[in-house]
Amino acid sequence: MNSISVRALLVRGMLAGLIAGALALAVAYFLGESRVDAAIALEEAHSHDHGGGEELVSRTMQATGGLATGVLVFGVAVGGIAALVFCYALGRIGDFGPRATSALIAGAALLTVYVVPFLKYPANPPAVGNPDTIGKRTTLFFLMVALSVLLAVAAVIIGKRLAPRLGNWNATVVAVAGFVLLIGLSYAFLPSFDEVGKDFPATLLWEFRLSTLAVQATLWTVFGVVFGYLTERLLTPAARAATPRTAGAVS
Repeated sequence: MNSISVRALLVRGMLAGLIAGALALAVAYFLGESRVDAAIALEEAHSHDHGGGEELVSRTMQATGGLATGVLVFGVAVGGIAALVFCYALGRIGDFGPRATSALIAGAALLTVYVVPFLKYPANPPAVGNPDTIGKRTTLFFLMVALSVLLAVAAVIIGKRLAPRLGNWNATVVAVAGFVLLIGLSYAFLPSFDEVGKDFPATLLWEFRLSTLAVQATLWTVFGVVFGYLTERLLTPAARAATPRTAGAVS
């Protein structure tokens, strides 16, 4: 794959990420923001500090401009990264076309970058969590992300090396089992945090966490579909152009 193709794929990845981010933004706004507001109201109702200073950024700005900036920039950034991964993975992880490769990368990213870390360190709304541990919790979350991605890459490499001896199916089973085992050990040895107060509504906590999962699922699903479509149009123009001529010759 030459530099022109890589640059074109990078642009398409960022564009697909922008589109995916826009749809994820809609999900975050309509599903997540009401839960955040409810958690903030609960926090204020239980707070004994009624003389706090003026907030630097209003809640309205956080829920609109701040949310939009964060989600859209994140979408463009991960779209570009996923496009570079696609450039390397196409043709190296199996006999998959552009759309299938894009779908596999999007699914793997959702699993390794969010779902696996989420199961160990799920997202918490305002009023949940000790402020003194936020730095440690953030560090451990990103450590879990790094472990998940590295172990997934290792599983793919090991699976490909075992395939000639065990066959594709058995090699895949061994690689997936090894990934699950090591992730389970990571869950067991890394510290956990149970900082949800007994008076915090379980339903609100559950709905907030589901909304964050829905945002990520929307982002990566839309990215996989859009980027797969764009890459197929870019990388297989000859096949599309030949189809009408072939049909005309047959008729």
